[in-house]
Amino acid sequence: MSDCASIWRRYDADERRLTGAVSERMLDLGLLRPGMQVLDIATGRGEPAIRAAKRVAPNGAVLGVDVAAELLAMAAERAADEDVTGLELRVADAHSLEGVPRGRFDVALARWGLMYFDDPIAALDSIRLALRPGGRLVAAFWAEPELVDYIHVPRSALASLMALPPIDEDVPGTFRYAHRERIERDLASVGFLVNHVEERWTPVMEASTDDELIAWTRSFGMQRLLVDLPDPMQRAWERRLIETAEPLWKDGRLRLGGVTRLVVADRPG
Repeated sequence: MSDCASIWRRYDADERRLTGAVSERMLDLGLLRPGMQVLDIATGRGEPAIRAAKRVAPNGAVLGVDVAAELLAMAAERAADEDVTGLELRVADAHSLEGVPRGRFDVALARWGLMYFDDPIAALDSIRLALRPGGRLVAAFWAEPELVDYIHVPRSALASLMALPPIDEDVPGTFRYAHRERIERDLASVGFLVNHVEERWTPVMEASTDDELIAWTRSFGMQRLLVDLPDPMQRAWERRLIETAEPLWKDGRLRLGGVTRLVVADRPG
């Protein structure tokens, strides 16, 4: 099992519980109803594909695609546990969507995936072609780094101890689409028409101890900055992280998350 799959085995249930409202809102914005054909991009562990399959049942269908077979296996396990039907999970590259029928789908979904692609414009064009004329794309992106505290808080703690490289928003990563202007530009470049944008804060992690906070932040985004640091510096970062997060605790619980932008765009019909 890869390190990525191991991490998600540990945190999947919590993340699914905390972020479920975002998935449900995406389905609302997609106007999902029974009988629809839905394409879910970067399905991973099954969000929001599994929820979508429940909405379009009994005679609709969802195709979820991802390049990570191990994560799709987790989605398949969950779908079986929840008796979900009408869901196909397929290993496929979203840049080309080779083998995926063109003009078939009523709605395409992409929750926190497009920003990680090497060529997101190619992926957007492939998604557009997979949609029927008049079809709809609903995508979720993280907002500016200072609005996303699950990354901003641990980075700030480390930045108080050493100089950090700036976040490069021009390469694949969490913040490639942190600015609304870039989202709208790239969607327009392949022929999508943006008709709605909204923002909401959503938690992605929950801790009840400092050790849980440290473990989660090491697993998601910080380990590559920490791995080559001497042990005393890493321990100093842990102490500073605890101090930085102290005001965010409430009723014995700490949640970190961020502002996510939900964007609705249509393929002209």
